[in-house]
Amino acid sequence: MTVRHPPASPLATGRRSLDPAAGRSSSTTAGPADAATFSPLYLQIKTLITRGLQGGEWKPGEAIPSEGELARRFGVSQGTVRKAIDAMAAENLLIRRQGKGTYVATHQEARAQFRFLRLAPDDDREEVAESRILDCRRMRATAQIAASLRLKAGDGVVAIRRVLSFDGVPTVLDDLWLDGVVFRGLTAERIAAYHGPLYGLFESAFSTPMTRAEERIRAVVADGVSARLLQVATGAPLLLVERVSMTYGDRPVELRRGLYSTAGHHYRNTLG
Repeated sequence: MTVRHPPASPLATGRRSLDPAAGRSSSTTAGPADAATFSPLYLQIKTLITRGLQGGEWKPGEAIPSEGELARRFGVSQGTVRKAIDAMAAENLLIRRQGKGTYVATHQEARAQFRFLRLAPDDDREEVAESRILDCRRMRATAQIAASLRLKAGDGVVAIRRVLSFDGVPTVLDDLWLDGVVFRGLTAERIAAYHGPLYGLFESAFSTPMTRAEERIRAVVADGVSARLLQVATGAPLLLVERVSMTYGDRPVELRRGLYSTAGHHYRNTLG
């Protein structure tokens, strides 16, 4: 049996059909290159749903169709759809809400606003966060920035510098470089006018949610500039956290280098 995709559906853009019986892609022109792309059926459904998210069919914060509806749409079992959604929920692309359905993850939710910021207060108290933009401008990407964002050296990027304070204490000095094409029109004024997390602005105004990130961490000492902005002594220990954030399709769109003061905070992560 070959799955039939509705012609008008933005998910029906793949060249191969899905064969539920075999659990693999089928193609009349399959060859060595195609063989390498074979994957379990639920992963193919996951890819199709992700394409729908990427194409804007379901926007951040909106509900997606039920498992039964998606199963009928793709011509597969409801169990296969459930497995695909479970995988996407594990990756924080979707959020299940008991008794309500499944929703597209959004950075607007309080629990997701600092999903990529792993800094926590030593006493685990609730803190009030405040972001202060120091600079926002367009520049040409250096070779290192371009390599991180898969751009060409000299391509346009948006550079942002900000200080993130908790309960009025400067704690993080961030330098961000964003894909200039994706974030065309982003200015300091636009950021200042938005009341919410920076990733929420990227999601709502530029249709670019951050779905995954990779980090590298090392210990450094504060130089004169970072010491002044973070209100610590020159030479004080800091954490340098370099992060590349991806949107749908694992496309890198942000390079971030943050200097973290750990005088009253620690870096926390969950493994497993």
